[in-house]
Amino acid sequence: MEIDPETAARIKKLEEKFKNSGQDLDSYLDGLLHDRYLTYWDYIHLDTLLSLQIPRTHFPDEEIFIGYHQITELYFKLIIHELKQILDDKLQEADFFRKKMVRINRYFQILTDSFDVMIRGMDRDQFLKFRMSLLPASGFQSAQFRMIELYSTPMHHLAHASVRENFSENDPLEVLFEQLYWKKGATDIASKEKTLTLRQFEYRYTPRFMRIARDVSGNTLYHKYVKLPEDEKNNNLLIKELRTFDVNINVHWLLKHMGAAYRYLNSDKGKEISATGGTNWKQFLPPNFQKVQFFPNLWTPIETENWGREWVAQLVTPKKSSKD
Repeated sequence: MEIDPETAARIKKLEEKFKNSGQDLDSYLDGLLHDRYLTYWDYIHLDTLLSLQIPRTHFPDEEIFIGYHQITELYFKLIIHELKQILDDKLQEADFFRKKMVRINRYFQILTDSFDVMIRGMDRDQFLKFRMSLLPASGFQSAQFRMIELYSTPMHHLAHASVRENFSENDPLEVLFEQLYWKKGATDIASKEKTLTLRQFEYRYTPRFMRIARDVSGNTLYHKYVKLPEDEKNNNLLIKELRTFDVNINVHWLLKHMGAAYRYLNSDKGKEISATGGTNWKQFLPPNFQKVQFFPNLWTPIETENWGREWVAQLVTPKKSSKD
């Protein structure tokens, strides 16, 4: 049987590919003969994936709560995957940058649009009961979300709004780390002591956060944009995507969480119910309180002053909706 020229060329390329591995092509062909066919369920480890939803109570809607948070973390992983490609890029081309940002914004749009699963997709009475079995765990402890922030902007942009102007990129990372805005969200207002939720989180992830901060020092998403050649930096399509990214994370994502908090943690009698991790969600979540911006250079002073304000006003006086 004769081998056609195209197949022969492919075989030649395979020989060249494998000759440096210490094995010849015949050894790899034998491996292919003995290898079993790949299936969808094996490829994505479906059985393992579906076994990871392990409720701690008998309330059915806890499985929704677990599943949605796991889906969210998978999307965060995809976002970090794209961010790393931007940070590793050496060509400094606006179009590559923009295409990656489109992907990232698409992921966040999906997360934002699907958050109604959390706001309206669970029975309120069930949630208020099964949540007591989750103490002191909290969505506040999402390390991947904090990693997205660290990859996106220098740490002094993430300092609490009340002290942000006192710090700059020249300050030591260890000093800036203690000023991060989200730490105040899990600190007791009266005693100024860190909650157990925050202490657990810091103990588990501070070394990793600091390692990331050092690795991307001077090379965050913000820096990648600032260092673009002028003709590339003025790309309006890229600027639009960066501004959208800023709003997606630092306004829309927070407001969706506020919507869930108002539904579940504001009682009908006006009494506020504490968050599972003891976070000060009414002070922590409103974007107009934090005014966190990854790209402050892309926003006007008026836009910064009104950061998230109109959306918060709409949320605090929500329209009547069903209690599904």
